[in-house]
Amino acid sequence: MSDMRIMMTADAVGGVWQYSIDLARGLSRLGIETVLATMGPAMTARQRAEAAEIPELRLIETGLVLDWMARDASAVREASSAIEQIAKECEADIIQLSTPALAAQSRFHAPVVAVQHSCVATWWDAVHGSELPADFQWRAELVRQGLAAASIVITPTAAFGHMTQRRYDLPTVPRTIHNGRTPLALTPRAAHDFVFTAGRLWDDGKNLRTIDAAAARIGVPIHAAGSVLTPQGAEVKFDHIHCLGLLDEDQLGQWLAARPVFVSAALYEPFGLAVLEAAAAGCALILSDIPTFRELWEDVAIFIPARNHNAFAHAMAELVGDDCERARMGRAARERAARFTPDAMAAQMASIYRSLLPAASGPRLTSRVAA
Repeated sequence: MSDMRIMMTADAVGGVWQYSIDLARGLSRLGIETVLATMGPAMTARQRAEAAEIPELRLIETGLVLDWMARDASAVREASSAIEQIAKECEADIIQLSTPALAAQSRFHAPVVAVQHSCVATWWDAVHGSELPADFQWRAELVRQGLAAASIVITPTAAFGHMTQRRYDLPTVPRTIHNGRTPLALTPRAAHDFVFTAGRLWDDGKNLRTIDAAAARIGVPIHAAGSVLTPQGAEVKFDHIHCLGLLDEDQLGQWLAARPVFVSAALYEPFGLAVLEAAAAGCALILSDIPTFRELWEDVAIFIPARNHNAFAHAMAELVGDDCERARMGRAARERAARFTPDAMAAQMASIYRSLLPAASGPRLTSRVAA
C-alpha cells in the first residue's frame, strides 16, 4: 500500500497533460499514489487509456474551467473550491496544482505544491512586452496570490523561474525541477531531408510566422504538427508551412523517426516538451536564442535570434544539406535528452513532497500504512 497520496490537477489540452502523466508514471514506480483531477475540455479515449495503464493512478474528470479560459475571477474561485473539496475527499497528503491561481483564495487541508507551467502574464511579457491588457490583469493577480499562498513553487527551468520572480516580484526564485519525458516509440527508418516543428501553431508565443517566412527561402519542406485553431475557434493559416494537424504519439513518432531537422522559433517557452521529444528521437536542433533553450540545450543546438527569418532559413538549409553535421548534432541532442526522464523528475518531486509532510497529518499517514 502506498504511504503517500498526491492529488494533482492537470488538463488534457497540451503539455501539462504529458507532464502529469509522465510524473504519475514515475511516482508509481516509487510507490506513490496519484489522484489526477483533470480540468478543462474532455479527455480523449487515448488519454484515458494511457492513464489506465499506470499503477497507483486514479483519474477524476472534473470538467472544471481552466484559469486561462475562465470568464472571470469568480469562475476560477469556483473551480478552486471544487478542487479543494476533491482533495479532502480523497485524503490527499500533498496537493499539486497545475496553476498557482487555484491556490489564490482556497484553504487546502494539506501542503500545496504550485507548479508554474506557464501563465498569461509572462507570455505577454515575452511576446508583446507592453502593459497587460485588462483581461490578463485579474488572471495575473490570481497567480500572484496563489504563488504567495503555496507551500512551495516549482518551475520547469531556472530561466522561467527568474521570469516568474521578476513578473510577480517574488522574494525568492522558485525551485527548478526540469520536466521529464518518456521517449516516443520509434520505428527505425532512413533519415529524410525535411524540417519539422510541433506545438500550438496558433500561439503567437511559438512564433510560427518567422518559420513560415523562412520556409519561403529554402528548398526543403517544413512540416508542422499541432492545432491551428485558437481557443476562440479561429483558424490560423500559413503560406509556406505544411500543417499536419494534431498528431497522436504514434503518428508523431513516425515523423520524428525520420530524424528531420527540428526547429523552434519560440519567443516564449517555459520548457519545451516538443523539443525534448525531437531530441530524444535523435533530431538535430535549431532553436530560438531564448534563456530557456540555452539552459537546456547549450552546446548541442544551433541558436538563432527569434525573429530573424533569414538566419533561420540559412541555418535550416545548411544543416539539412550536411549529413555528417546533422547526424553529429542528432547524437548530441539524444545524449542530452537522456538527462530529462520521468524517473529523475519524479524522484526530485518525491523529495519535495516528503520535505513537506511534517506539515501534513502524520497520524493519518501512519494509520494508512498500518492498514
